[in-house]
Amino acid sequence: MFDMSVPWWEFVLRGVVVYVFLLVFLRLTGRRQTGQLAPFDLVLLLVLSNAVQNSMNAGDNSLVGGLISAATLLLCHVLLAHLTYRCKWLERLVDGSPQVLVRNGQVDERLLRRQLLTREDLMAALRAGGCLHLHEVERATIEANGDITVVLRARSSDR
Repeated sequence: MFDMSVPWWEFVLRGVVVYVFLLVFLRLTGRRQTGQLAPFDLVLLLVLSNAVQNSMNAGDNSLVGGLISAATLLLCHVLLAHLTYRCKWLERLVDGSPQVLVRNGQVDERLLRRQLLTREDLMAALRAGGCLHLHEVERATIEANGDITVVLRARSSDR
């Protein structure tokens, strides 16, 4: 239970490498939020966690090894949060930046494809933002966290 088959520093090194790899990989695969995950997105995350487990623990199933790996991942996460808070260029690199999907009722189809969003995904987000038709949209932006925010055109009060 307490005997490790590899040195402690190897758990740390393996944890850091896996954390950075997954961060880059997940950053490159799009902006969907956890609440927006399709079933295949969730399956991917579950399979990924299983796939990287052995690369992190080198076949060691000791309690201490597992705690070192968990602590390493948590420390990586906390360190990255502090670094992205202090360095705006790193924040943009890790989190990305907001991008306009719809401007004055016109959809940026290329951006929609790059973000792997279907027209149905966009229309669902617009409806959630209180919009039934594209011509009502002044701007719809996909935020760095994957949310889509909608700004409606000002309604004329000619009554």
